[in-house]
Amino acid sequence: MQKGNFSAGTEFILVGFSTFPHLQMMFFLLFLLMYLFTLLGNLLIMATVWSERSLHTPMYLFLCALSTSEILYTLAITPRLLADLLSTCRTITWKACASQMFFSFTFGFTHSFLLTVMGYDRYVAICHPLRYNVLMSPRGCACLVAWSWVGGSVMGLVVTTAVFHLTFCGPNEIHHFACHVPPLLKLACGTDVPVVAKGVGLVCIMALLGCCLLILLSYAFIVAAILRIPSAEGRHKAFSTCASHLTVVIVHYGFASVIYLKPKGPQSLEGDTLMGITYTVLTPFLSPIIFSLRNKELKTAMTKTFLSKLYPEKI
Repeated sequence: MQKGNFSAGTEFILVGFSTFPHLQMMFFLLFLLMYLFTLLGNLLIMATVWSERSLHTPMYLFLCALSTSEILYTLAITPRLLADLLSTCRTITWKACASQMFFSFTFGFTHSFLLTVMGYDRYVAICHPLRYNVLMSPRGCACLVAWSWVGGSVMGLVVTTAVFHLTFCGPNEIHHFACHVPPLLKLACGTDVPVVAKGVGLVCIMALLGCCLLILLSYAFIVAAILRIPSAEGRHKAFSTCASHLTVVIVHYGFASVIYLKPKGPQSLEGDTLMGITYTVLTPFLSPIIFSLRNKELKTAMTKTFLSKLYPEKI
């Protein structure tokens, strides 16, 4: 282990899954398959929306933006994770570590903001259907997507700048598979470390809780509007348009709460690493599956667009 103050040219060591030497090949194959499926699933969704004119609506525009953020998020973390599982040299430079943190937080929070925007879209569609085309105009939708990306970039910049303005000293081993904030803060020294730790934690938690509360508020109005629909068929049809989004929100914030809201206590480093996988690998893997299976309109469009070309006699 290296000791002393770190400079911008210092290398860190990502310990990652080296604590599970006999399971690394199994982890590599599992994560590789999940990564490829995540890429394929999101690209399939984007290609379907692009090719089907019936899906050129605000809801599916937001879904394409969500798929893009998910692909970029996994690109920021998973390739490096897979490479480290096959390598004995797991060093990462100071600049590469800072870049990974910036892009992972940028795309991660962009994902959260886009989920919030999708909740607002469902609220307008169900609670104010006559004003939907006005409130969700092409220009308005583009602004909502753009501001989601801007918000994600600001979050990434704030967190990365705060963490990497600290002085790092002592052991240079990051007990994680990525440049995550808590294990990096353990390597920092100085009187401002507790302030930065509390500040970064507060900003992240407030952003996530703010998005979550806005989504809950949207669904409170949605449920109230659905209950006023007289026919059971009408209620089912209205709720079915929200089912896939609501499921992804539960998965996304459920796993995010594991990372950001877990109680402080004596936990094993291996446990923290495994918990990190739930949010960085498992959530992006599940998202395209949920949208593909629980969204009837998208599933039908996928079948029409792709399977009809392979098996035209069965469609």
